[in-house]
Amino acid sequence: MASSDIAAILENSKELDRLRKDQEEILLEINKLHKKLQTTPEVVEKPGDNSLARLKVLYTQAKDLSDSEANISNLLISQLDAILPPGPQGQPRRRIGKGNEQRRKRVKTESDISRLTPSMRNQLEACASLKGEQVAARVTPRNAEKDEWFVVKVIHFDKETKEFEVLDEEPGDDEDSSGQRQYKLPMGNIIPFPKSNDPSSAPDFPPGKHVLAVYPGTTALYKATVVHGHRKRKTDDYVLEFDDDEEDGSLPQRTVPFHKVVPMPEGHRP
Repeated sequence: MASSDIAAILENSKELDRLRKDQEEILLEINKLHKKLQTTPEVVEKPGDNSLARLKVLYTQAKDLSDSEANISNLLISQLDAILPPGPQGQPRRRIGKGNEQRRKRVKTESDISRLTPSMRNQLEACASLKGEQVAARVTPRNAEKDEWFVVKVIHFDKETKEFEVLDEEPGDDEDSSGQRQYKLPMGNIIPFPKSNDPSSAPDFPPGKHVLAVYPGTTALYKATVVHGHRKRKTDDYVLEFDDDEEDGSLPQRTVPFHKVVPMPEGHRP
């Protein structure tokens, strides 16, 4: 075993440590921006505000660092394989059965999750805690001409694939099937509703703010505008005007509970 081999492994280990520290810093910045946008979502409409552009840059940096971490990890594994001695001669090879394969998958998943940063683990735990809850879900693909958002129930969240399994319990008359429909959706397609028994979790949207809200009497969400600023408490209903809801030449004002209103997703296609 050459000392140069050990030196190369130690050097790559230092690089891996640096990448993870950089990831921590980027995720702290992302969390700060998340809190800013949650508490004052209207800031993105102010002239000169670059919050969303900055968030996109941070996400790109986080992805690049994650890719670099994976590359360095794979390199370290190859270097270790090259210098580790082979197993004892004549040792029988153990056949990997289905049960062992399942255990390996489970260990791999738990290992992957344990290597995540605290903030990423917290995000995955928050997603998993939504099981049984109703959420807003975009059920149309990314390249669809129009986004469709429905109220669905979370059945399961897979921490490995980072996908939600959800159930549309009340599909509309225009659905292909009259029964309930299930979807598998990525994290970006899900927006949790504020909890009806915890108003502190609800953002406070000012008049003129565009939001996504459940249209009264349906389980579909549409773009709407906040028109009244009379809300004195976070538990008060919103008065909204929904786009394309014209009656007799004007938009009627409709009342929607605060826990059925969420921020307008970036790039929404109504």
